[in-house]
Amino acid sequence: MIVNDLDIDDVRAGLEDGSILLVDVREPHEFAAGHIPGAVSRPLSRFDPADLPNEPGKRIVLSCAAGVRSRRALAFAQSAGLDIDSHYAGGFRDWLMRGGPVTRG
Repeated sequence: MIVNDLDIDDVRAGLEDGSILLVDVREPHEFAAGHIPGAVSRPLSRFDPADLPNEPGKRIVLSCAAGVRSRRALAFAQSAGLDIDSHYAGGFRDWLMRGGPVTRG
């Protein structure tokens, strides 16, 4: 499995310049309680690589609470033949600890 661990600076830059699409694989209640602005929800418990959004020109980056579930989702996506190799290694916990903005709901 190929894994590209991104840090908060990589994620922030990609969100700001529109080059990444952040896919949050935490469960719906976690996502609703707070998520990185611009992230889309695709919970790992019902993760289907075929259901990942496709936005031309954007690279999918997976995220979760701390990098464990996003790595599992990467494995599922790569097993399905998708060219997805990046995740936010620190996840939402790192984002919060570093004072990143949060969207609720």
